[in-house]
Amino acid sequence: MFDLDLWREIFQSISKNKLRSLLSGFTVAFAILLFTLLFGIANGLENTFNSFFKDDAQNIMFIWAGETTKPYKGLQAGRKIQFKNDEYDYLKTEFGDKVQYISSRIYKNLATTYGTEKSFYPVRAVHPEHQYLEKTLVRHGRYINEKDVVEKSKVVVIGRLVKEDLFLQEDPIGKYLNVGGIQYKVVGVFDDDGGDNEERMIYFPISTAQQIYGNNDHVDQINLTYNPNMGVNEAVEFGNMLTKKLKERFNVSPKDQRAIRLRNMANQTQGINQMTGVLGFIILVIGIGTLIAGVVGIANIMIFVVKERTKELGIRKALGAQPKNIVRMIMLESILITALAGYLGLLVGMGVLELLGDSLKEYFITNPSVSTNLVVGATVLLIIAGTIAGYVPAIRAARIKPIVALRDE
Repeated sequence: MFDLDLWREIFQSISKNKLRSLLSGFTVAFAILLFTLLFGIANGLENTFNSFFKDDAQNIMFIWAGETTKPYKGLQAGRKIQFKNDEYDYLKTEFGDKVQYISSRIYKNLATTYGTEKSFYPVRAVHPEHQYLEKTLVRHGRYINEKDVVEKSKVVVIGRLVKEDLFLQEDPIGKYLNVGGIQYKVVGVFDDDGGDNEERMIYFPISTAQQIYGNNDHVDQINLTYNPNMGVNEAVEFGNMLTKKLKERFNVSPKDQRAIRLRNMANQTQGINQMTGVLGFIILVIGIGTLIAGVVGIANIMIFVVKERTKELGIRKALGAQPKNIVRMIMLESILITALAGYLGLLVGMGVLELLGDSLKEYFITNPSVSTNLVVGATVLLIIAGTIAGYVPAIRAARIKPIVALRDE
């Protein structure tokens, strides 16, 4: 039950000792402020790392072919490795249970014209599953499908900015673009979180590009996503195995680092997880250490308060106050000061992070902030901290003997 008289006494005690209360609160407020800033900066660093790959699937692998730099099995260095449709089929069938999505790529940069509007755009010839590798969001129309690949259709999917550059306010679906001197039908418009460069892209079927630009089955690159059920270490091992298998397929030395290159997002994730894990541990140690210092500080001040109020507490006990009532009064005062000061420190910390915001981007800190879970957790931590800080002084106060207290000067 809410005891109005008890809370009135607590607030009177705080108001009569403003300096002591401020000092008590400042210790905790500073600890929570520092705790909030450190976690906000850590989140900002993690946001920066994630932004580097936000337009690609988190489980993607990029595979390129280059030139050999070492002789191997009687073959000279300097051989050009050329991926073909066979490599796409090999990866898709041989590792089907480990591969989620897969697509080849062919790169072009072609003049594109619609009416009087003309510009150069990067063009990618891809398979339909490329949509999921690149996180392409079709906002109007559709993406390339298997029928387009089989029939070698002259269709394109254009980025949002291509549509704005060439079609202005006109609906592009069903219209024809002149891409590199050939007419292609626009079947879709897409968005991409990768930014302006990605949205000034044009996609069309890989089979169409192979027929028109070379009349062969060559591809420039193969990308795939590994099974999302794989752990990071398992995905790293899978990437290493793919590199080994492809090198064996092309008779490339295992020590040749340039003939076949594979960039595995799992390696990036592993590195980021390790770094953020270490950073998080350091921040946690500093934060907990600061918080402990704050708790010790307020506990010491509360001990001084108990000593200062020895005679008062003795009179209370002489008049019949139970030890549990004195314990409750001291602990509630400690919890109140800790909670209010800590929450103020939390709000100030969040305000500082909000104020700094984009100004920290030059230090690779993007959108520094604290999560709702941290706010809730910090609030619970404050209550626990206040309870701990007030416990020892409260027990000491409860053990005061009235006769001794009344003699205290």
